[in-house]
Amino acid sequence: MVEGGVTTADKTEFTECWKTVWKTPYIMRLAFSAGIGGLLFGYDTGVISGALLYIRDDFEDVDKNTWMQETIVSMAVAGAIIGAAFGGYMNDRWGRRVAILGADIVFFLGAIVMAAAPNPWVIIIGRILVGLGVGMASMTAPLYISEASPARIRGALVSTNGLMITGGQFLSYLINLAFTKAPGTWRWMVGVAGIPALVQFVLMLSLPESPRWLYRKDRVDEARAILEKIYTAHEVEDELNALKLSVDAEKADEAALGEGMIAKVKSALKNRVVRRGLYAGITVQVAQQFVGINTVMYYAPTIVQFAGFASNSVALSLSLITSGLNAVGSIVSMCFVDRYGRRRLMLVSMIGIIFFLVILSVVFMEAASHAPKISGIESAHFGSNSSCSAYLTATDAPRWSCMTCLKADCAFCSNAASEFHPGACLDSSKVVRGECRAENRVFFEKGCPSKFGFLAVILLGLYIISYSPGMGTVPWIVNSEIYPLRYRGVGGGIAAVANWCSNLIVSESYLSLTEALGAGGTFLVFAGISTISLIFIYFLVPETKGLQFEEVEKLLEDGYRPGLFGRKKQKSKDQVEST
Repeated sequence: MVEGGVTTADKTEFTECWKTVWKTPYIMRLAFSAGIGGLLFGYDTGVISGALLYIRDDFEDVDKNTWMQETIVSMAVAGAIIGAAFGGYMNDRWGRRVAILGADIVFFLGAIVMAAAPNPWVIIIGRILVGLGVGMASMTAPLYISEASPARIRGALVSTNGLMITGGQFLSYLINLAFTKAPGTWRWMVGVAGIPALVQFVLMLSLPESPRWLYRKDRVDEARAILEKIYTAHEVEDELNALKLSVDAEKADEAALGEGMIAKVKSALKNRVVRRGLYAGITVQVAQQFVGINTVMYYAPTIVQFAGFASNSVALSLSLITSGLNAVGSIVSMCFVDRYGRRRLMLVSMIGIIFFLVILSVVFMEAASHAPKISGIESAHFGSNSSCSAYLTATDAPRWSCMTCLKADCAFCSNAASEFHPGACLDSSKVVRGECRAENRVFFEKGCPSKFGFLAVILLGLYIISYSPGMGTVPWIVNSEIYPLRYRGVGGGIAAVANWCSNLIVSESYLSLTEALGAGGTFLVFAGISTISLIFIYFLVPETKGLQFEEVEKLLEDGYRPGLFGRKKQKSKDQVEST
């Protein structure tokens, strides 16, 4: 998953984290309970990719309508944009705990609505509700963890939220696979999501509000009581003093900038340092989505079917590779981002992404050009009523291949002897699908039989390996460091909205692009956009590794010249004059 904030931590911090939670298990209880929000986020991202295969089987108007499939997937993203905005208001007004409880209720209702949906439009309503819950949880869970954690292990504990997101994605693929043979298939897949939401709701009822929020609301005694459960006795007063300084500074900033969001945004955009920070922050957030990652996370089984694997269960099994590699990549990023730097990881990541997208494009194009031919004898075997009407009336029917058949909104029924021999071009209705399968043939609706199939899956895995450690997590880290403290909330919020909106554009257009350009052409488009993104990252994004926030602000104030794997400050005016 790719849309939640990730905070990194080094090896020392993880060691200290283990020691601290061993002595004070209450801290881990807080972090784990809130971190279930990340699990919900990841689960919802992954579950729809498998559920969509069976929703198409149950509702023929979905199977025949690319726009409807895209809408079912992307409406959760649209809901998340609204949920994130409303979640920010809830966080300030009623607190982090209430916001998480509210997210659980909305998410649970959305899961139930989807599971019981009698038609596709009710599924879409359920997806919007789930998206609202995801948006609220995606911004609240890391905030609650960070504010309820000791400062010395805060990064390590917040990192658990990122792991829960990728873990939730992996779990969703396992759940999808488990229910492939169950009656109701997709209804169980989407309905199971309500269980962790219910578990988190029950756990959060017994947990306190964020001590920072309580202190901000002048409920000092309640904040002290919570801090006494988190810190040792001699640390509590120090933490209260730190809270006082932080809250006083925050209130002073509000007085200077104005309390309204519009006033804060206007003030931010007038500031040269913030504008330069936004150039970098928005660039990496938009690039994160336009490399095409959520086409893989939302449509992975469908892409596997494009590669020539017709079986839903096989497509889901192979999709586990992408989800598992994404989770592993998050851990790799946590280990190397402080050693090699944010900029270097992103540049190397983008180069790998572009390379594998181009190779994927070539493989899918080759697969399309070598698709099995259509046999008139095989098609006639099923009778004219079952054959594809476009094929029967085509003047160039002898030159038709499986790919031509699929582009005509028909389906390819494989040859009885081999999938790679000429087969039949048939109508893609459920009845005809049953006739094809009754003869132990394979019915292809999304992709054609291909000897390149396993190569495509391997390349998809290599694409994920290139993406996850760099562009998967680093953009969120950059956005947590690139803005001056008083503008961090505004800058991060603008960049996050850019991320969600880019996500919506990609997820809503992918299947339409594939329909128009083919899988190979679509991956080539993403490779082109990724190349442009690489250029923007190279020129606009500085290295922030090891810099204090004040140093980052000074770097943006002075300007910088791009270095391949690091940063080079521009010469100051005095230095220029002296030379």
